[in-house]
Amino acid sequence: MARLFEIILPITVVTFFLVAFMSLKIFEIDNLRPVLGLGVEPVLKGIKTTSLSYSGFEIMLIVTAFMKEPKKAVKTVLVGIGFPLLFYLTTVVIVIGVLSVDAVIIKTWPTVDLIRAFEVPGIVFERFESFLFAVWILQFFASYTIMHYAAALGLAQLFKKQDHPFVYGLLPVIYIIAMFPKNLNDLFKLGI
Repeated sequence: MARLFEIILPITVVTFFLVAFMSLKIFEIDNLRPVLGLGVEPVLKGIKTTSLSYSGFEIMLIVTAFMKEPKKAVKTVLVGIGFPLLFYLTTVVIVIGVLSVDAVIIKTWPTVDLIRAFEVPGIVFERFESFLFAVWILQFFASYTIMHYAAALGLAQLFKKQDHPFVYGLLPVIYIIAMFPKNLNDLFKLGI
């Protein structure tokens, strides 16, 4: 899994920077003003809904147990949490700078709308969001595999068994849970 993630990371970073640089042409700094215009309270209220985006940091607690040099765990965890935080913050600033707060509020996936907002003549891809979706699928797969393995490992250690039966045993459970949401609204309710 670690080798796979090493392949996925550069693809993701290159795509992220490509999208960021391409969107700078239509970025308007006025869309970001006023920063904290309503104070800190709305930002604190938004933490509840956005906290799911940052889930996954608990995997760091599991991964550090397998480190060859555990003394570097603190630095590794800080870097591991810092990079996604930087990417999320940059994405939010760029999306709001391009689309404005009013437009972002009413959109389901504002980052995809950001990709659709700019056009680069002469580029190989006419529909750049297809490439973004491919990279997102890689990210979903990476997140899923590490979470699935962590769940199987945790159950294996809890019941003092091998982890292989739990890896396979969790698949029907995950499938059944995935079938509960019937539409997008149900999916968002499941996530919150």
